[in-house]
Amino acid sequence: MSYHVKTLAVAGSLAAALTAHFATPAAADEAKEKCYGVSLAGQNDCAAGPGTTCAGTSKVDYQGNSFKLVPAGTCMTMELPDGRMGSLEALDRDLPQG
Repeated sequence: MSYHVKTLAVAGSLAAALTAHFATPAAADEAKEKCYGVSLAGQNDCAAGPGTTCAGTSKVDYQGNSFKLVPAGTCMTMELPDGRMGSLEALDRDLPQG
């Protein structure tokens, strides 16, 4: 009987550890927001606009229709060159030609 209880305890601990491991990324994503126009070419996160297919496919630096996940509340305060600012919505600036 003692062996059975120890086995159940180990199995329960393992299940709890796995649950915590897989729950952490979702919690981390909640503290992030999409910030458009702040990534360098090829460093955007998924769902860029026309001319791109997904993560890492933006064609120009600070492409307005591609986003990067950033800590919540920091998008509008990021320092970018030439007076550019990040946006919580897609922008019509710095789009690839063609």
